[in-house]
Amino acid sequence: MRQHRLTKSIVKLIQGKNNMSTKIRKENGWLIDENNNKASIEYWGNEEKARKSLESLKNCENCINCRSCSDCRSCSDCSDCRSCSDCSDCRSCSDCSDCSDCSDCSDCLYCSYCSDCRYCRYCRYKEGDFKSVIPQVENLNKKVYESVQEKDALDMGSWHCGTSHCWAGWIVHLAGEDGYKLEQQTDTAFAAMQIYKKSNGKSINPCFFYLKNEEAMEKIKQMAGG
Repeated sequence: MRQHRLTKSIVKLIQGKNNMSTKIRKENGWLIDENNNKASIEYWGNEEKARKSLESLKNCENCINCRSCSDCRSCSDCSDCRSCSDCSDCRSCSDCSDCSDCSDCSDCLYCSYCSDCRYCRYCRYKEGDFKSVIPQVENLNKKVYESVQEKDALDMGSWHCGTSHCWAGWIVHLAGEDGYKLEQQTDTAFAAMQIYKKSNGKSINPCFFYLKNEEAMEKIKQMAGG
């Protein structure tokens, strides 16, 4: 009887693991869980490591290439973070942006609007040091939607390509010279996120910058109120 109960327990455990694994799908070189957290197989080196990074997240949503984090929203390349959303109340952070009340940070990059940081190392563009202007674009969502109506205007495969741009590329492009300066000092995705936040008073999910053309077009239309 005892052996039978033990066997049933093992079966349940295996089933539980199998159920957990079915919550992660593979798509275009990415592993994606049910909370839309994404792990790039190329970034992590192999599928097993990418899967482990996703399984290490607790109550996270819309995060990219993070590990061992909990209660985070729309973060990327973070490790051992807690309760981040444009990062706040972070602990043992890495590759953070828009931080506040941080401690034990290391190897931070492109931080802005930081406050109450401790033990930071290798930080760049922290509050007081960040000299570039973050431009504001009025009716940004509507302007992006209008801009991508032209044939081949939206190309989610590259940030900029002639007169074509991806979603983030269009946000930078519409911000003009200051937008491109910010992009040159940081990177396209970061610049687009800052311009969007300044223009709309709220953050954009960086996962949107990695959608396919059709998915991005639908989302752009939705956010423009179309």
